[in-house]
This record gives sequence, C-alpha cells and structure tokens, in this order.
Amino acid sequence: MAATNVLSNLFASLQNAEMRNRRECVVIPASTLASEVLRVLQKRRYVGEFEFMDDGVGGKLRVQLLGRINKCGVISPRLPVKSSKLVEWEHRYLPAVGVGTLIVSTSEGVMSHSEAQEKGIGGRLVGYVY
Repeated sequence: MAATNVLSNLFASLQNAEMRNRRECVVIPASTLASEVLRVLQKRRYVGEFEFMDDGVGGKLRVQLLGRINKCGVISPRLPVKSSKLVEWEHRYLPAVGVGTLIVSTSEGVMSHSEAQEKGIGGRLVGYVY
C-alpha cells in the first residue's frame, strides 16, 4: 500500500468541498498533525468546528466549512525556515501582504506564520491558505 500524505488529503478535501459550496467535509485519514493544522485554521476563522470520528482504522475528521477558503495547499517538501525569512515565503505562497496564512510547524507546536514571527521562532513550512 502506498503511503498517503495526510496533509495533502486534508487540503485537497477542504479545497474541493469549498469549491462545491459544501457546509462540511470528511477528511480521511486523520492524524494529530492534521488536527493541529485544523486548529490553526479554526483560530484564523477559515473553518468552523471539527471533530475526530474513530472508525477503527485511521479515523476521520468531520470539518464544518465557513466558505472562507479560496485556495489552500500543502508545501512539500517541508522546508526549514527562519523567522526572519518568513516574509519571503509569504510573498512566494500568498497573493498579497496581509492576505492568507502560512502554517508553520515549530518546536512550540503548529501555528500561523504571524504567530511564529511574533515569538521569533522558525520551523518547517507545512501549508498555506487564503
């Protein structure tokens, strides 16, 4: 069986459901990292509530959509980035300054690029959303 990229499944499911004006979507399989990314998206008001559903295999995540995602995607490979260089990556992946969020996995957990800049910590780029 081929390895699945849980995050690319997450972002693809969110993007496809948003394009079809769905109110919710189910993401398979679930993972801790996917839950952490959803927590950041929820904090930034891109998605509503989400819940883990145990199906005995890998689990699923049911996510309420708010219709706020225009585009989202995974950044692969997960590139290491310093807090001082986050602005350059913001220009590369986001359409304009102040529009959208880069998602960064840091030693203090998964957070948005602006939170990482405030704390002055770097990490690995995981994905983007706007």
